[in-house]
Amino acid sequence: MKIIKYLIISVAVVMGLSSCNDFLEVYPENVEPTDKYWSSKEDVEATLFAGYYYLRDAVQSYLIPWGELRAGCIYSRSSSPLQQLQVKPTSSISTWTPMYMIVNTANLVLANAEKARANDATYTQEAMNSHYCEAYWLRALAYFYIVRNWRDAPLFTEPFETDDVNYNVAKSSEAEIIAQIKSDLLTAIQLGAAKTSFNTTWETKGRATIWSIYALMADVCMWNQDFDEAISYCNAILNATSADAPRFMKTPTHASWFSIFNPGNSNESIYEVQWSHEKKQGTAYQTNDLPKLFDNVHAERLYQLSRQMLQDFNSEYRTILQQYNNDPDLAGPMAVRSMFGGYFVGSSAATYQGATSGYVWKYCGSTSLTDKRTETYYDPNFIIYRVADIMLLKAEALVMRQAGNNQADNEEAIALVNEIRNRTNLEDIEIYDEPSLKSLLDYILYERLMEFVGEGKAWYDLLRVGRYTDPSGVVNFKKDFLIEYVTKYNGEASEAWINSVLNDENAWYLPITDSEVKVNQLLVQNPYYL
Repeated sequence: MKIIKYLIISVAVVMGLSSCNDFLEVYPENVEPTDKYWSSKEDVEATLFAGYYYLRDAVQSYLIPWGELRAGCIYSRSSSPLQQLQVKPTSSISTWTPMYMIVNTANLVLANAEKARANDATYTQEAMNSHYCEAYWLRALAYFYIVRNWRDAPLFTEPFETDDVNYNVAKSSEAEIIAQIKSDLLTAIQLGAAKTSFNTTWETKGRATIWSIYALMADVCMWNQDFDEAISYCNAILNATSADAPRFMKTPTHASWFSIFNPGNSNESIYEVQWSHEKKQGTAYQTNDLPKLFDNVHAERLYQLSRQMLQDFNSEYRTILQQYNNDPDLAGPMAVRSMFGGYFVGSSAATYQGATSGYVWKYCGSTSLTDKRTETYYDPNFIIYRVADIMLLKAEALVMRQAGNNQADNEEAIALVNEIRNRTNLEDIEIYDEPSLKSLLDYILYERLMEFVGEGKAWYDLLRVGRYTDPSGVVNFKKDFLIEYVTKYNGEASEAWINSVLNDENAWYLPITDSEVKVNQLLVQNPYYL
């Protein structure tokens, strides 16, 4: 079974890690494990760091395309089966191996940390429990990517440490995987050992803290339509009194908002995948290709805004421009996520007029308003959770828990939306006595698509809402949200094809690769791809 092969390789990689205090300096080497491993707490931490390393390694090739291209808010200039909704079992993008490598490193920690503690008198129960919390979070996050992309998949809670394993493993259901994810996160919370912060800022934002655990649990609860539970976990972040808690950055200026992305690791951040131009990985500095991939002129440019998303950003900018007498020099710095915030169309704020192409500025912009990162600073982090995300998840949960029929919930939800709009210098949304369920969710989804463009969330947001049901039967979520929004934004597939594909709920999920199905006879292919 191909997945088992890679899990065994990942064990060899993990065992080859030298213990260190900085996971950004981890550079796995493919060497064989030895019986003398698990001799100290450093061995446990090095294994955890390998999990973070595998997560980082997946960002460019998997996390961004999985989370973006099917929705179509950004698209790839290179032909992609994801954005064309034509993924096949032979497509490399449909491999789940990167996520299972993360799962296996977490399983290694959970199965072997006790051995290290028995061999290391300095390795305390508290420290071990803290490592457990990180491992549970990593495993839960990896399985959450798996369940959102494949729905049903094999569920492993024990590590693969040798090739003496059973190669025939059947899929577990989505419900079983979600139950395991929630169990892992609850266990991490109940251990009481998850840190509120680490010794350095990049560790606090780049290793799993209690805030990361709450954020992931809120997201999982929303996916599972556990709305009251989701609200409680959102509140655990939003209402936290700890000095270490992440905070929504309210200042309505470009400089404040853009600091979330450059230099990154802001107060608003909950979890970011880390890079650093100051730290080496082997002989190379730890930079990435995101500034190239999202650039407008670089030879390796790949991603840009869809025409509809560009129009949406331009519409926001025009609204702000009017507030400043149509003076782009005054409006530019106040167009917080619009011009030179969320996107970029040229060297001048005035060039929005007639623009036909737009580019995500989060990854290629420098700390100034219009200058780009230089190659030395090609190290933008990839944000998985930040406070604005949690605010909008809570807003969605408030609306959905009584299907838009509770005025107090609706008002609280729109107040959260307006907090985000206020810091972008956009006008408040006003709701009246009986807003429709669809209009309320349209407001929330619009903010999510605009605020998190390029952050790997758009497809999951549309799919999550598309899975909802309206007890009254008034809203057809699949048609009114998933199909309607993908049709609106994804210009790389025809409307007829989008309707044909997304009307089949099995097509919402990726196929299992042919190589996996061939070697494991217990695996059943997603029926859409048969």
